[in-house]
Amino acid sequence: MTEIVTRFAPSPTGFLHIGGARTALFNWLYARGHGGRMLLRIEDTDRERSSQAAIEAIVDGLAWLGLDWEGEPISQFARCARHAEVALGLVAAGRAYRCYASPEELQAMREEARAKGLPPRYDGRWRDRDPSEAPAGVAPVIRIKAPQSGETIVDDKVQGRVAFPNKDLDDFVILRSDGTPTYMHAVVVDDHDMGVTHVIRGDDHFTNAARQTILYDALGWTVPVWAHIPLIHGPDGHKLSKRHGALGVEAYRAMGYLPEALRNYLARLGWSHGDDEIFSSEQAAEWFDFDGIGRSPARFDFAKLQNLNGHYMRLADDGYLLERLEAILPEIEGGPALAARLDEDLRRRILGLMPTLKERAKALVELVAGVQFLVAERPLHLDAKAAEILSGDARGLLRAIEPELRSADWDASALEQTVRTFSERAGVKLGKVAQPLRAALTGSSSSPPIFDVMVALGRDQSLARLSDQIV
Repeated sequence: MTEIVTRFAPSPTGFLHIGGARTALFNWLYARGHGGRMLLRIEDTDRERSSQAAIEAIVDGLAWLGLDWEGEPISQFARCARHAEVALGLVAAGRAYRCYASPEELQAMREEARAKGLPPRYDGRWRDRDPSEAPAGVAPVIRIKAPQSGETIVDDKVQGRVAFPNKDLDDFVILRSDGTPTYMHAVVVDDHDMGVTHVIRGDDHFTNAARQTILYDALGWTVPVWAHIPLIHGPDGHKLSKRHGALGVEAYRAMGYLPEALRNYLARLGWSHGDDEIFSSEQAAEWFDFDGIGRSPARFDFAKLQNLNGHYMRLADDGYLLERLEAILPEIEGGPALAARLDEDLRRRILGLMPTLKERAKALVELVAGVQFLVAERPLHLDAKAAEILSGDARGLLRAIEPELRSADWDASALEQTVRTFSERAGVKLGKVAQPLRAALTGSSSSPPIFDVMVALGRDQSLARLSDQIV
């Protein structure tokens, strides 16, 4: 049986956007589920727009998502000599030809087509002319001799069987006048040479499949299995934009999403396996096939992603969450200050709070707000609600309970019992004491459970902060 080989082939002109990440994931899942390989090819033939920074962002984004590939990333530009070799071979075989049409002639063709309400297409004027007629000093392009009648058939695993009239597919350029390949040609040569069996990509490439099929046929090569995936739209059904979530993968990382949650979410974005919503990547690889891909554009929904991420956070190991949080601290609000103070003692205190912190959080960034009180400088700045809580007789209650807290065992259950006993004796509800404690110790009206807060701060720091508010 032929080994399944897929490929992810991004252009390094920017970050790894969310649509590209899903394309990479689908290639990865299909290859993994069928015992095959996924390759990574960087389509960097556009030298003006390609950058090393973009290549690094793509590679880093894939690595963070946990999508590995076979071997080293392949540079398409580095294979230009091979692309030219194949194009010249087609000329020698009579399946392609040199075209000497000038820019002015090509512009005139476009204007004539526009006037007739037709799509612009090359009129084939050099298709059968003798090269001896070539004008001096003009570097030609090479065009494929496309079939002029009949149809080119694309059998697609998602879009179905589509026939493209060959009269609409002109003799397109495969090698530019400077000897560099066009995208259409380079992709075919690279996919063939790399042994790619399945081309899984966005359906914005669907019409390219017809032209690429023409090239495969001209070269006598086997056409790969096509699978063109509908694009991702925003919740409103319009093309995905930045306000919808058309961001780089690194932005999702900095927003505090876990890679396993994003993988799960992207897998469900346009593909389904029955009613399953939450599943591991191993399960997704086992289940993934083209029958589960819908033909309509998927709709990106931040709320669903956040809820799913919250689920993964609740299940995650506390130490793992802290590692993931540490990795993004330099990039997020409040993070650098926390990172500067992050020693083993502070890590231990954060880990002690993690079981309660992660129960309410939907992203790692929310954990930062939840632990800021640990590194706040004395005397604490009270927010408006905390200041209101500490008005009236609240400070009097704190003064009364302070000696009992000093003598209490410093663990959550003992502290809770101390506060409960005091509240009953004072004839007030527990919250009348617990809320002022929270305000005095964190400067806020919201925090993790107050007795967990007191344990995380430790006896000395807790009593010192309490003293600041009752003097």
